[in-house]
Amino acid sequence: MMMARKQDVRIPTYNISVVGLSGTEKEKGQCGIGKSCLCNRFVRPSADEFHLDHTSVLSTSDFGGRVVNNDHFLYWGEVSRSLEDCVECKMHIVEQTEFIDDQTFQPHRSTALQPYIKRAAATKLASAEKLMYFCTDQLGLEQDFEQKQMPDGKLLIDGFLLGIDVSRGMNRNFDDQLKFVSNLYNQLAKTKKPIVVVLTKCDEGVERYIRDAHTFALSKKNLQVVETSARSNVNVDLAFSTLVQLIDKSRGKTKIIPYFEALKQQSQQIATAKDKYEWLVSRIVKNHNENWLSVSRKMQASPEYQDYVYLEGTQKARKLFLQHIHRLKHEHIERRRKLYLAALPLAFEALIPNLDEIDHLSCIKAKKLLETKPEFLKWFVVLEETPWDATSHIDNMENERIPFDLMDTVPAEQLYEAHLEKLRNERKRAEMRRAFKENLETSPFITPGKPWEEARSFIMNEDFYQWLEESVYMDIYGKHQKQIIDRAKEEFQELLVEYSELFYELELDAKPSKEKMGVIQDVLGEEQRFKALQKLQAERDALILKHIHFVYHPTKETCPSCPACVDAKIEHLISSRFIRPSDRNQKNLLSDPNIDRINLVILGKDGLARELANEIRALCTNDDKYVIDGKMYELSLRPIEGNVRLPVNSFQTPTFQPHGCLCLYNSKESLSYVVESIEKSRESTLGRRDNHLVHLPLTLILVNKRGDTSGETLHSLIQQGQQIASKLQCVFLDPASAGIGYGRNINEKQISQVLKGLLDSKRNLNLVSSTASIKDLADVDLRIVMCLMCGDPFSADDILFPVLHSQSCKSSHCGYNNSVLLELPIGLHKKRIELSILSYHSSFSIRKSRLVHGYIVFYSAKRKASLAMLRAFLCEVQDIIPIQLVALTDGAIDVLDNDLSREQLTEGEEIAQEIDGRFTSIPCSQPQHKLELFHPFFKDVVEKKNIIEATHMYDNVAEACSTTEEVFNSPRAGSPLCNSNLQDSEEDIEPPSYSLFREDMPSLSKDHSKLSMELEGNDGLSFIMSNFESKLNNKVPPPVKPKPPVHFEITKGDLSYLDQGHRDGQRKSLSSSTWLPPDGFDPSDYAEPMDAVVKPRNEEENIYSVPHDSTQGKIITIRNINKAQSNGSGNGSDSEMDTSSLERGRKVSMVSKPVLYRTRCSRLGRFASYRTSFSVGSDDELGPIRKKEEDQASQGYKGDNAVIPYETDEDPRRRNILRSLRRNTKKPKPKPRPSITKATWESNYFGVPLTTVVTPEKPIPVFIERCIEYIEATGLSTEGIYRVSGNKSEMESLQRQFDQDHNLDLAEKDFTVNTVAGAMKSFFSELPDPLVPYSMQMDLVEAHKINDREQKLHALKEVLKKFPKENHEVFKYVISHLNKVSHNNKVNLMTSENLSICFWPTLMRPDFSTMDALTATRTYQTIIELFIQQCPFFFYNRPISEPPGATPSSPSAVAPTVPFLTSTPISSQPSPPQSPPPTPQSPMQPLLPSQLQAEHTL
Repeated sequence: MMMARKQDVRIPTYNISVVGLSGTEKEKGQCGIGKSCLCNRFVRPSADEFHLDHTSVLSTSDFGGRVVNNDHFLYWGEVSRSLEDCVECKMHIVEQTEFIDDQTFQPHRSTALQPYIKRAAATKLASAEKLMYFCTDQLGLEQDFEQKQMPDGKLLIDGFLLGIDVSRGMNRNFDDQLKFVSNLYNQLAKTKKPIVVVLTKCDEGVERYIRDAHTFALSKKNLQVVETSARSNVNVDLAFSTLVQLIDKSRGKTKIIPYFEALKQQSQQIATAKDKYEWLVSRIVKNHNENWLSVSRKMQASPEYQDYVYLEGTQKARKLFLQHIHRLKHEHIERRRKLYLAALPLAFEALIPNLDEIDHLSCIKAKKLLETKPEFLKWFVVLEETPWDATSHIDNMENERIPFDLMDTVPAEQLYEAHLEKLRNERKRAEMRRAFKENLETSPFITPGKPWEEARSFIMNEDFYQWLEESVYMDIYGKHQKQIIDRAKEEFQELLVEYSELFYELELDAKPSKEKMGVIQDVLGEEQRFKALQKLQAERDALILKHIHFVYHPTKETCPSCPACVDAKIEHLISSRFIRPSDRNQKNLLSDPNIDRINLVILGKDGLARELANEIRALCTNDDKYVIDGKMYELSLRPIEGNVRLPVNSFQTPTFQPHGCLCLYNSKESLSYVVESIEKSRESTLGRRDNHLVHLPLTLILVNKRGDTSGETLHSLIQQGQQIASKLQCVFLDPASAGIGYGRNINEKQISQVLKGLLDSKRNLNLVSSTASIKDLADVDLRIVMCLMCGDPFSADDILFPVLHSQSCKSSHCGYNNSVLLELPIGLHKKRIELSILSYHSSFSIRKSRLVHGYIVFYSAKRKASLAMLRAFLCEVQDIIPIQLVALTDGAIDVLDNDLSREQLTEGEEIAQEIDGRFTSIPCSQPQHKLELFHPFFKDVVEKKNIIEATHMYDNVAEACSTTEEVFNSPRAGSPLCNSNLQDSEEDIEPPSYSLFREDMPSLSKDHSKLSMELEGNDGLSFIMSNFESKLNNKVPPPVKPKPPVHFEITKGDLSYLDQGHRDGQRKSLSSSTWLPPDGFDPSDYAEPMDAVVKPRNEEENIYSVPHDSTQGKIITIRNINKAQSNGSGNGSDSEMDTSSLERGRKVSMVSKPVLYRTRCSRLGRFASYRTSFSVGSDDELGPIRKKEEDQASQGYKGDNAVIPYETDEDPRRRNILRSLRRNTKKPKPKPRPSITKATWESNYFGVPLTTVVTPEKPIPVFIERCIEYIEATGLSTEGIYRVSGNKSEMESLQRQFDQDHNLDLAEKDFTVNTVAGAMKSFFSELPDPLVPYSMQMDLVEAHKINDREQKLHALKEVLKKFPKENHEVFKYVISHLNKVSHNNKVNLMTSENLSICFWPTLMRPDFSTMDALTATRTYQTIIELFIQQCPFFFYNRPISEPPGATPSSPSAVAPTVPFLTSTPISSQPSPPQSPPPTPQSPMQPLLPSQLQAEHTL
């Protein structure tokens, strides 16, 4: 029942009539009171449907139309509204009016002829088919509008709205209106229907009218008044709802809102809608070229658009749109204007950059000048229409040229004036910069290395501060400092060369003592060029150490003039002049099978050699090829584990010539085996022509000892290995070296390093190889060395042109790249001359080892260093060798004008006179001298040839004798040095019956006071060649008769000519004599050349004095005590050749014994006093023993050339051991590690640039992230992590698998920690560029030089900020990981120092080809250690942490005490330091007797 009742509920409908003043113009004025607008706003509230103009003057046809329908009322239609109580209702609105005929201007006649007052009060309205009214335009065009009829053609009125116009109406009196309203109200009241007074046009209302209207309403009972404005849509709905409430008493009473309060609410609503609409327009419309039609379509569905159009209408919406478009256009024009104005200064700089051209021009004249410039149209565009912002040019975005009419604007003129001012300021600043530079160049206070803070007060003035910014003058000062520092370094390097005599007299080696370094400082200290680098002491010390390295190890690479070294130039000249064969068989260089072949001996007992050979073969390709620096080499391995004296274990075979040897050990026994095997191998080849095994490159390697039960520690094995490496002068690699794991033998990095060293040794054979064979000697008559000075201001091409382009010049076939053959007529016969053209530093190395008949030495007359090097060279040349001095000048005029040239020429002439040499000068302006210039010199050489050869022969024999005792201390010391008969076993080795020494004599090692030797006489030198050649292939020489003994005794005579004769014997081949046969060596033959020289002398005359042990200052004098002189020889031949040889021998005897030129020339050897002041080696190396020897030397020395007698009670074993401690240690240069070459697969991840494997989202390479996560999860407690290498094959397998699947799970694959760690290091090693960029490394080194620890760390941090972003993120990640590893060092034994040693070569990969990089190796390691230690400070802004202790590697512990050199603990790195290397302990110390050890360690 309830449901049915609810369904029957109908929406209430009310019929409302709107009435008010109507009639003709006379009655109502020129306009109505707003009844139609009120109805229009209520029925159709949308702004677009609201019409202000509703006329009441109609034509007869319009009046009779269906809309008006001959009635004086309008049906406005039906309206549905929800009132305040949310109940919906319907209202039919009728307006009572009076229509006027447009012809008569009187009311139209209608069916109701009553006056308006009575007609308006009608409650029943009827009009058949009357249509709903919209607007005046509808009349006559009813079909164009919606046609809706008044329901049922009749309406019953329920209430009235009585309208009162409170505006100032035209031609209307308000009082008259009020009277009319009063009458109308009275008529309406009779109907008993509710009435509400509506005040219309309140937006134009007059206050008095409103007040009077309210007074009128108050005079009536319960008459409510509503103030409205149809135009503003204020309180329109309120008026109708108030009337409905009066009609339906059941509804609640409506609250009447005053007009102004309602207007405020309406305004707020409109403002909100407007804001939303403007936001919508700005969001949709971005281009000022948009049109309203397209945009309105886009906005039609938006509620913001609908709300605003509803409230304000489409026209206002369009108006706002147009305003927005205008604003966009204005902004666009301003943007273009700014772009043009920004480009205008650039145009000025390009077209009118010269201040002199425009300094006097106004903007207008400058505009005309611009049009004349060739590039005017490149910058400007001339438009046909102006101004530019009113044309379509604003939308021409492709044309960025400046509209030329812009120049007429004020901003353009301002920019032109700014351009003028800028040019004037730049001119002033340029003047200030020039003045500042001139101040720097002329100021005596600006010295190399002086900090800006110290120099500022001397050169700055107010103008500089005013016109130059700090960055500018700091940059100028920095560049000036670089220039003067570079110049000072060049001048200091020249100074070092000028003191060449000092460096060669000091006999410096790779580790000069502090004492010698102090002497260098004392001698050079007063030189201005030395003082110039006072502020750069570290750089100065590095230059000195670099020069010492050059003196000790002279090569083309270490030459101060590199790459313009004379040797390189000469090689190029000779190779371009001749097509030189690569070997004696005239094969082309590319066809030499040994060029790409490396023969490697692996020495080690108990399976070590075979095991390492297998590991190396595993790294090779299938055809035993090995890749070094991208090139394939054939690698041949020879593992040896037995007695090297047996043929099966020999180092060399007829088909295997070794290029190097890897010596492996893991215990004392295996180390002893290595030492014994090396000594046996060297002993077996001593005396042979091809004794290159003495110089065979060695590498000693400590490998893992499996099943270590002997109690030996790693430290003791390393210490013993270092000692033996020092004794053998070889490279030592231990498990702590970067890249070597104490669980394997050796990794690919170390193998590549060793093989690179062997390749370098092969390439350098042209300067260090032994002398030519006997056959080669027979091919030439004379051997002349021509010495040129590197860096001289003359062209080697001009000097050598007469030699190389002579018809007598031919290519040399002796295997040297710096030699040619000359066939010149000397005397009556033609002579074949081998002319070796070398630099002075190369000549030093062959001065004592090769047979040279004469020297042609060139020097520049205008360079002090050139003559200084010549003096240093001549000091050690024997005075029997002819010398030709050649001074190179710029010409006669230069000599007259240049004081230095005159002095140098005079000194050269005096030297030549004092040494009985020849002197000539050649003007290099006319270098086309002729070879005939040297003919007198060649004649001198021919005359002295025999004595020179005899002397050279004898010196080599004496050296071999003395070196035998020095090197070998075994039962075979008294037997021949070598024998070509290889025994089958060691038990078969017996001294032959023709032994060189008598069997009843004590050995050389036991008695140094007397030495006796059996010498076999010979009548002439000619027997030397014939006898040697006859015995080349004799395995067993014929027995010889006993020979009278020759005693070796010590004298105190003047033997200075041999003072330096063999000081470098330890670095030189023992077989440097060119007279030794290649096979079938017979020691007794040494007697023949000796007797050939001895025979003509008196009984007591000294033959020669041989420096038996130059390092100890002991000299053996050989005396011939046999009065009887035998004319016979072993073969008894006495041919004509023998006779002539004998006569030459007699001539030789008439010549005084040879000395060094230093003793004959006062201008040579000016630093000779330093020669005998020092022992060989460093202070740290010798310790108290050196002090003891110096005390003894100070007592025994009587002068520069004095002789120290042997200590007869000295234990020879002790002396040999101490001598071994003094041997120079020379290690090969390390080569940068190449990236791992994968021959079988190509990776897209490994070996590619870092930027290709990282992204901004993932700045860490996935592989590194996986490896470190795995290590931190499972391997932080692994002992030796990152030091112990992983398995090579497993590492490659890991990389290969990851390359195929980046989601590889390392834990599932069960890789070992060391394999993962090794693969991670390999990733960084294979990067094309190191993780620490090369451009940052020198900045890090400079920052590390700061002494203050806190400032140093902040400086390093600033450098770190300059890293590329990718490198910085990865470096931070890795260092943070290493810091975490170091915190577990008590378990894994990897401190920050150990980690830095293992990681710095991988992270930095410095270029070891430069001296600076080698000098900084220790610095690199310390820098990485600092990053690991201070990781929180560098990367996480934590405070600086204090170091755990002042360790030797920590920065706080490094305190240099000597300006040139500080001793440091021995490093485990395999690379040799460029500064003097650390002092190792004696390699034989573990083997010393206890009392000797005590003495050595005091």
